[in-house]
Amino acid sequence: MTNSDYLLKAAINKVTEKLSEILVEKIEEATNIAQDAPEILKKEFDSLKESIIEEASRLEKAENIQETESTKTYQDSKIKKALNEIEGINKQIDLFNKNINK
Repeated sequence: MTNSDYLLKAAINKVTEKLSEILVEKIEEATNIAQDAPEILKKEFDSLKESIIEEASRLEKAENIQETESTKTYQDSKIKKALNEIEGINKQIDLFNKNINK
């Protein structure tokens, strides 16, 4: 073998070794990521679930407030109607009293 053959063979050996090291390193990284993935996904899912529950609670409170305001408005209108009827009855009583006193 000539010197250039030895150089070529050495270069191929070193490149193969380096690629093998890089490949092993990347496989280890991928394995670590794969091992951590379920935990990361679980944390993300738990966070999402918590956010959904908070949003549902917020929406429920907002709806309850709206229903309360709607009920209050309805009750206010009933009270106004009753007061108007009472006022009408009072006017009729006043008229009746005036007619009796004549």
